[in-house]
Amino acid sequence: MIAFGVSALFLLLFGVGLLRDRRRFGNAVYLGLAVTFLGLGLLSAVDTLPPGLTETVLVLILLVLGLGPLVLAGLLCANGVKMVRKEGRRPANLLSLLAGLGILGVFALTVVAVLLRSRVLGVVSVTLLLVLGYVSFLFVCFVGYAFLYGRMRLRRDADFVVVLGSGLIGGRRVPPLLASRLDRGRQVYERLAARGGGAPPLLVASGGQGPDEELPESHAMAAYLVERGFPEERIRREDRSRTTEENLLFSKELMEAERPGAHCVIVTNNFHAFRAALMARKAGVDGQVVGSPTAAYFWPSATIREFAAVFLEYRAVNLTVCAVLVAIGCLGLAVTG
Repeated sequence: MIAFGVSALFLLLFGVGLLRDRRRFGNAVYLGLAVTFLGLGLLSAVDTLPPGLTETVLVLILLVLGLGPLVLAGLLCANGVKMVRKEGRRPANLLSLLAGLGILGVFALTVVAVLLRSRVLGVVSVTLLLVLGYVSFLFVCFVGYAFLYGRMRLRRDADFVVVLGSGLIGGRRVPPLLASRLDRGRQVYERLAARGGGAPPLLVASGGQGPDEELPESHAMAAYLVERGFPEERIRREDRSRTTEENLLFSKELMEAERPGAHCVIVTNNFHAFRAALMARKAGVDGQVVGSPTAAYFWPSATIREFAAVFLEYRAVNLTVCAVLVAIGCLGLAVTG
């Protein structure tokens, strides 16, 4: 019963956080803790099930805990190979492969420690499993809440729709990834314009000119929209930014100059939506983020990259927890030695 009570408490904190601001990583952690303690509560009640059913449930749980990470590691490795074939060998494209190999490496070390009955390897493997467990918990929280956040309805009308840039092909053409954002931005714009009740929103194409680009991304984005019938007079170009943070800050300046106190909807790809929302909150931009579709094979590596960035954003807390777990492992090694 205690586990259910703790779960209810974290669920309450999650609800309060959601009402205060959807764009908080704390919401993801509260939801993850609520589900975790709910699971522990249900697990503690397994022994009350009819004979035979208890054993079946326990076997299923053991299979999930034992084989689940191995299956996940295999899928990540397969995805990593596909990413390299389709997107090249850039470091960002290797993330799912490296994550899969890392999981397999930790489990292989654990098996070796058991077979050799090595105390040192045993303590090292347990320490790595603790760190991996902590990081995995945060990753599941991130993915789960990002999925939920991406499906939340817009709370109110907006004055602007801000589409974030993502680079050009050949220095001047909009790539499929960016085209997906622009198409989604147009859908959001049309939905907001159809509501009426005031001046229609403006669409901000946000992106500056990179060193390998012939023109600012925002200009290519605007041209893409205009060629497809979007009214040019409803487009504003933010052409100074080089990063997502600058996208948000410079777009905020543009919006404040045109309509002070404006509310906006920010459009990016679905794997980037939650992190962009965290960044928008930090930048003081009053707006919700929506995502556009991304190719399925691209999603795992991109999501790992986004999570790594958020993990490091809160590095003071996360690295402290990891250091404590490593210290516990070292203490265990000293005791067993």
